[in-house]
Parts: sequence; C-alpha cells; structure tokens
Amino acid sequence: MIFAIEEINNSTELLPGIKLGHQIYDSCASIPVAVHVTFQLSSGLDPVFYTGDNCSQSGTVMAIVGESGSTRSIIMSRVIGPFNIPQVSYFATCACLSDKHQYPSFFRTIPSDQFQVDALAKLVKHFGWTWIGAIRSDSDYGNNGMASFLDAAHKEGICVEYSESFYRTHPRSRIQRVADIIRRSTAVVVVAFTAPEDMRILLEELSLKPSPPRQWIGSESWVTNSDMLRFSFCVGAIGFGIEKSVIPGLRDFLLDLSLSKVAASPVLTEFWEEEFNCRLGQRSATEINACDGTEDIETIQSPYTDTSQLRITNMVYKAVYAIAHAIHNAMCQETHSITQCDKFTSIKSKQVLTQLKKVKFSQNGYDVSFDANGDPVATYELVNWQQSESGSIELVTVGHYDASLPVGQEFHINRNLTWMEGGTQVPLSVCSDSCPAGTRKVLQKGKPICCYDCILCPEGEISNATDSPECFPCSKEFWPNAKRETCLPKPVEFLSFNEGLGMILAAFSVGGACLTIITAAVFHRHRTSPIVRANNSELSFLLLFSLTLCFLCSLTFIGAPSEWSCMLRHTAFGITFVLCMSCVLGKTIVVLMAFKATLPGRNVMKWFGPPQQRMTVVSFTSIQVVICTLWLVLSPPFPMKNLTTYKERIILECALGSAIGFWAVLGYIGLLAVFCFVLAVLARKLPDNFNEAKLITFSMLIFCAVWVTFIPAYVSSPGKFTVAVEIFAILASSFGLILCIFAPKCFIILFKPEKNTKKHLMNKSQF
Repeated sequence: MIFAIEEINNSTELLPGIKLGHQIYDSCASIPVAVHVTFQLSSGLDPVFYTGDNCSQSGTVMAIVGESGSTRSIIMSRVIGPFNIPQVSYFATCACLSDKHQYPSFFRTIPSDQFQVDALAKLVKHFGWTWIGAIRSDSDYGNNGMASFLDAAHKEGICVEYSESFYRTHPRSRIQRVADIIRRSTAVVVVAFTAPEDMRILLEELSLKPSPPRQWIGSESWVTNSDMLRFSFCVGAIGFGIEKSVIPGLRDFLLDLSLSKVAASPVLTEFWEEEFNCRLGQRSATEINACDGTEDIETIQSPYTDTSQLRITNMVYKAVYAIAHAIHNAMCQETHSITQCDKFTSIKSKQVLTQLKKVKFSQNGYDVSFDANGDPVATYELVNWQQSESGSIELVTVGHYDASLPVGQEFHINRNLTWMEGGTQVPLSVCSDSCPAGTRKVLQKGKPICCYDCILCPEGEISNATDSPECFPCSKEFWPNAKRETCLPKPVEFLSFNEGLGMILAAFSVGGACLTIITAAVFHRHRTSPIVRANNSELSFLLLFSLTLCFLCSLTFIGAPSEWSCMLRHTAFGITFVLCMSCVLGKTIVVLMAFKATLPGRNVMKWFGPPQQRMTVVSFTSIQVVICTLWLVLSPPFPMKNLTTYKERIILECALGSAIGFWAVLGYIGLLAVFCFVLAVLARKLPDNFNEAKLITFSMLIFCAVWVTFIPAYVSSPGKFTVAVEIFAILASSFGLILCIFAPKCFIILFKPEKNTKKHLMNKSQF
C-alpha cells in the first residue's frame, strides 16, 4: 500500500501536484478493534493527519482500503455506509457484500465468492465427482460461501455426503469430530471453504491420526497460502486462486531498508529481529546480539522477500490505484491534453464514491473496473499442490477461469495435474458407479440422487447412454440387442425354401405332384383296360389333374409373401380343391347311378351320362370361382408384417383381407367333402368286385379328419407355423385322396394284371 501511494505521489499523470496521505491500522483479526478504528476514521478526528497549510482537507478520510475478512468488512461497511465513505476491500470475498442495498459504499478488487463457487462447482463436475464432502469456516466467509457452493453444486447434479462447520476458537472436541467425519466418510473429494487459520487447525488434527487419502478442493483463501504447503499429505490439492502478478519495482522497494526505517516501524522491527536474531534500539543494550546494520536482507528467504506469488498484494495495489483514479476524476480536469489538478479544491467522500463507480483503467497490464455491485471481472488461476524434485510442495498454475467468457468456455486446463498421494489418475468419488448403457438408474430409498442402483432395461426397451434415468422403447420394427443398449432391426421370419421345414414340405409337394403324374401316366398307358374304363376314366384323369394342382399350389405358400402370392395361394387352393371334390362327387354319383341302372325298368344312366358329369364338375367349381372372385374384388388377401405374435421378430405373412371370404372358401370345400362322404357311405355296400365307393369313403374320411383338425391347429399355430399347418393339411388330404382312390387300382394294373379283366370285375365274389 505504501509503495503504491509513493508511486502515485511521484506520478506526473495521476494526481499531479497532489500528495495522498495514509494511515495504516492493524485490526488483529478482531471485530472490536475493527469497529473502533472504523468509528475513529469516520469521525475524522485522527490526530495523525497533517494540519499544515499545504494540506487541503486535514483529517478527512476520502476512502478506506480494507478489511481483509468478510465479517469485519460487513461491520465496517454498515458503519461507514451512511457517511458515503467508499470502502475498497482487497480480500473480503463474501457474496453477500455485493448487495448494494445493504452495502452501498462497498467495493472490492478481489472477485466475489459467487464467481468462485460457480468455478468450484464446474471444476468438481468437470472431473466427474458427484459424491463429495464439504467443510467450512463457521463465519460469514465460510457459511455464505459454502451455501452458494452447495446451491451451485446441486444445479450441477453433485451430491454432498456431509457439510460441517468449525472455527478456530471452537473446543478441540469439535475439531476432532469434523476430522473423524472426514476419516469415516466414503466421499474421496473434500471441498474446504475455510480461512487459512481454521484450515491449519483442522489439518494439524488430521495429521495426528492418518486418514484415508483425500482429494482436497480448496477456496482461494487457503489453497494459495504458502504456510499451508507444509502439510504434505494434502499433495494434489487443487483450487482457484487470485492470478499471480508482477509489480515492477516492488522487490527493490521492499529490500531498500535501513536500520532507521526498520526502527521507525514496529512491524519491521519485529520482522528484522526475528529474521536476523538480533535486537534493535534500547533493548539491544541488554542483549548479547545487537543489530549493527550489516545484516543483508537479500540473503534471507522469507514471504517478505518472495515476490513470485503476488496475489493478494496486487489486490491491495489495485485498490489504492482505484481510489487514486476516483480522486483524480473528482479533482482534476484535462485542458488541451494537459491535466490540471487544484489541491485546494474541496471534495467530499461522496464525490469519490460516485467516481469510484465509474473508474476504468489499466495498471501494469491489469484492468481495473467495477460492475454495478462493486465487483471486478472474475478471473482465477487453477492451482495445484505438486511435489518438486527436492520433495517440497509447491504451487503450480495448471489452468485458468475467466467468468467473462461465454458459457462453457470459462474453464481451461493447460498442464497435467497431480492428484492425491502424488497420483496421475483422476480419483473417483461417486456414491454409486455409473450405470452402463442398457440399464437405468433407480434411486436408493432415503439417499441423495447420486446414490442409485442400476436396473436392466425392461424387455423391448434400451438406454444408449451411461447413467440414463429412463429406458425408452424401440420402434415397432426394431428390438434391443442382448445388452439392451441399441435397437436392431427385427429379423423377418417366413416359411422359406432355404430352411429345413420349407424344404421338406416343398419336397413332399413336388413328390406328390410327381406321384400324381406317374399315376396319370399309368392310367393313360392302360386306358383301355377294364379297371380304368369301369371307373369313369374321364373323371379319373380330371381328378388326377386337380390333385396335381393341389400338390403344386402348396408351393405358393412357401417363400416371402407378396401381393400376387397372397391372392394366388388361397384362391388357387380353394378352386383346385373344389375341382377335386367335384370330381370325387361325380365319381360317387356315377357309382350310385350305375347300380341303380342295373335294376329292372331303370334307365337312370341316361340322365347322368358324361355330359351331365362334366356339367356337375363345372357347376360346383364355378360356385367356388365366384366366391373367390368376390373375395379378391372386395377384400383380397395382402402381405403384412405381424408385429404382435412375437415381440422380438417380425412374421411376414398374408393377411386374409376378409375372414368371411377365407372361411367361405373352406366351408364350401368342407360342404362338398361331407356330401361326398355321405354318398360314399351309402354306396359302400353295393355289390361289385371293385366297388370304388369304399375307396372314396376311406379317402373322404381321411380328408374330413385332416380338415377338422386343421381348424384348431390353424388358429393356435404362431407365425410361420400357421402356413406350415395349412400346407400340411393340403398335402395330407391330397395324399389321402390319391392313395385311397388310385393306389389299389395301380397295384392291380401293375402287379395283378390277371384281375384287370371284365370277368373278374363282374364277379360278385369278394375282392
């Protein structure tokens, strides 16, 4: 402060021709002393002020630099505020002092704790620490600062395991209790918002009984204090401090000490005697070692001579210059680029207060200005306690924080950090480990939001980020992978020619068609034989043709459904089976009519000859064609993706379009089958060595049994097995017809030709 005042008094640009006076008081960190001095200064009755003619305003205080503590600054500001005496503090950081309604005359050159706590919260968040401990000085500085920090930490999603306060005057049991809480806690990171004196007492208590390693995060009041570096177990501590600065000429000023200067100052006298172990003045006559002036201050290493860590010193320097600029603006005028100041101009402290709000200047490269709350622009250095090669702990600047930069760009780290115990890996301090993708967080009952369990996402849902609070469902055509961290397209399933079931059904289908063609070839080869001619060869060939189509139509059910295959598979199946049933019905009627025609006086066959048989087949088939046509026109089958049968895959199938059309087709086939079965049963006991009605009865019995069991199997079968059931029913009924009706005839034709005679067929004996 003295150095700055002397610089100003010697300046030709700032307050030229005007000398600033000063008086320095030591409050000894005592509130009563600070209050006493404040009242003394505000009354203007200090006898130390000059009273000569060259002093314009004897004993009038224009401004006060101080106090260093927030609590004492609050009390001082409340006293001098009504007198409009500006107060510029260099170390009082309590955010409460930014309230201009309560402290209208308060300014400071050190940033408010509000900026520091925001920076600390961002620092903790930056390194992923969500579970921390908090300790504070039980003072305005500690309580207000920690309250602001906890609020900022809560906004950043940080949880606090404990928050304890203590003060240097508290009983030791209180300090021990706080130390034990730190030792027992699960939080690795401890944020300490304390004064240096309080922190020293706590660290001394912790050093008596080793505790688990802790990562200390410090407020600027103690983390940059060189006296605290002796606690080596705090290596790796980090925190924000006021930026280091360089004040040209200060070191030379500090070293320019003569015995007369030292003796004139009680503070310097105490410093000199302690450093050189000698005595000054009257006391030296009774002491063995007397200070003789040969002591060289440049040879000692002490905080007094160390100007490499000028942090708070620069805040004092700025405060003095800010007041000087305010007085300059109130007393001086610039005329034709020449500054003129009238030292006899009477100014009031209120004028200085008004001008102090407007000051904006740069000194030694450091900008100085105040916002509406009396606060400067907040800039900090991120400092780290690192162990040097010699083993001592030293402060290392590893980053910067500038609150004036855009959001997200304030924080910058430019060097590697040392962590607790000298480690190089960022320590982990969380209540619960991060939940991986595929899980969600579930809060533990009665604990903070940072304590949670990781629960696997429900079926059909995923989370693709760590610590996800919720899982979200995949879209309809997607399904989670095994880890439930991403949605994958559902596999599309249909009865394919490439799978085993499809191959087997296709083989039976083609085999059945080949068997039918071979049977037709045998019949055609022996078309003139009695057994072929006796059973209406025209209907037999038509039946074989329809059976071939029945076997082949089952192939349309295999493969990926398409618009044409969906329409073809059901209609082709319906029409070919009706054609088949019509032929069987015609053959049954022929058997009945043939035996009726053998009765005397009956000539029934002329009413049911070949033309009538063809007409019967065409008529019955035409009805099915009409039903299928209406079905296709009104509501045809169409391909669809079945997303409901299976959650994890898509069934590609043919929707019926109209269920009425589908069941009408099946119902008509069933009606013809029942009709055939009834007629065949009636004709089964008619005399003949080769009664075809018996064969038709067995075939219809198989046919009806297959399709009766088909209905419940079709309804209950899931996915592609629905199609497989339908194909099986088609093949089973088709094989039933060809084996029951044609196999016995082919056996006689090929292996029992002696029975393939008209005489044998007319024989009434049992076949």
